[in-house]
Amino acid sequence: MGDSTPADQYLDAAVGLLQRVRAEESGNIAAAGRLLADTVAAGGRLFAFGAGHSSLAAQDVVYRAGGLALMNLLVVPGVVGVDVMPATLGSALERVDGLAAAVLDSSPLRAGDVLVIISLSGRNALPVEMALNARALGVRVIGVTSVAYAGETSSRHSSGTYLKDHCDIVLDSKIAVGDAELTHDLVPAPFAPASTVVTAALLQSVMATAAVELAGRGIEPPLLRSGNVDGGHDWNGRVLEEYGDRIFYRH
Repeated sequence: MGDSTPADQYLDAAVGLLQRVRAEESGNIAAAGRLLADTVAAGGRLFAFGAGHSSLAAQDVVYRAGGLALMNLLVVPGVVGVDVMPATLGSALERVDGLAAAVLDSSPLRAGDVLVIISLSGRNALPVEMALNARALGVRVIGVTSVAYAGETSSRHSSGTYLKDHCDIVLDSKIAVGDAELTHDLVPAPFAPASTVVTAALLQSVMATAAVELAGRGIEPPLLRSGNVDGGHDWNGRVLEEYGDRIFYRH
């Protein structure tokens, strides 16, 4: 790396991953965007779920200025963020069989909807079971995961399968097993994770695709605007009113 700083090295690694995603996942991104547009046009609803830090990318596309107003967060208590105490409880809950089924049974998800499931490793019981059960309900599933984990780790679901095995469309984040981009002679463990950067960019590229796809069909994409620009609140009020029956984060 020569005289490059750790910051340079990390940013170079992140850019490299984004370039790989652009080159290798463009077809899947386009398909995912079309699926969202198809679902919006057909009156379906959109949901996103992620556990632990994977939830950050899910939250990034919900109630977001410049984003689709119809994207809802599917919440599993205790696994959405690091606010749960102790933080390790969230990791434990990801491995609990039956939790996803209970969550889906009490959620508004129904046939014809789309669920985006984000799981870096794709190996834990929660995301695998959620994908399995959602598809059984007639929900289309977009999985965002690192496919490399399936080749280098063991599944923690009773079926021995991974999230990628139960999706209509898979978006591969290309993140290496362990999610740490840097090493250093004086640092005892690999460090500097890039999964949040890459996964968020993947999903925003899907949202952009969906918005333009809808517009191309003559359907105004239900986008939110920043409340910090003049007219933003009025704009959002109109969108939220028009699509209120498909938005669940207001209640």
